[in-house]
Amino acid sequence: MRSDAELVAETLDGDRQVFADLVRRYERPVRAIARGILGDHHAAQDAAQETFVLAYRKLHALRKPAAFGPWVMKIARNQALRMARRARPVSELPPDQAAPGGDGDLNETSRRLLSAVTALPAHERAVVLLRHFDGRTVREVADITGRSVGTVTKQLSRAYERLRRRLGGTRQ
Repeated sequence: MRSDAELVAETLDGDRQVFADLVRRYERPVRAIARGILGDHHAAQDAAQETFVLAYRKLHALRKPAAFGPWVMKIARNQALRMARRARPVSELPPDQAAPGGDGDLNETSRRLLSAVTALPAHERAVVLLRHFDGRTVREVADITGRSVGTVTKQLSRAYERLRRRLGGTRQ
């Protein structure tokens, strides 16, 4: 599996098709961030699409190509916040009764979890989203982020502890 840095370099060298690999790699985590902020599946899809268009246009400004994941997730967060300010999503159900289903709304537990994940430091948020929202193995997360398996494992451990504290869970 090619690293983010390699894919960014190839894209900047003119291979537009390679950017699609980056989109596939990060589309689920980007949508998860947007959905956590917007609370609506369809709005999150729109935000994700706008995120990747913006990322492609600004790719030349990315200083550390290996940091594409955290960078694009920051863009996603900002894009979703911008969309949320423009228009509030309309839901027929109160937020605590909305179920994560075909209607695109999130229940309160899912909102709290996504909010806690998006509040993590960028390096921890990236590994958690890739591992749990995108279903990647620790080895795949390490390859994608250009980090060692040990570093990814430690970042996941720290992120879990932060999430436990934020969500009020206890360590067992």
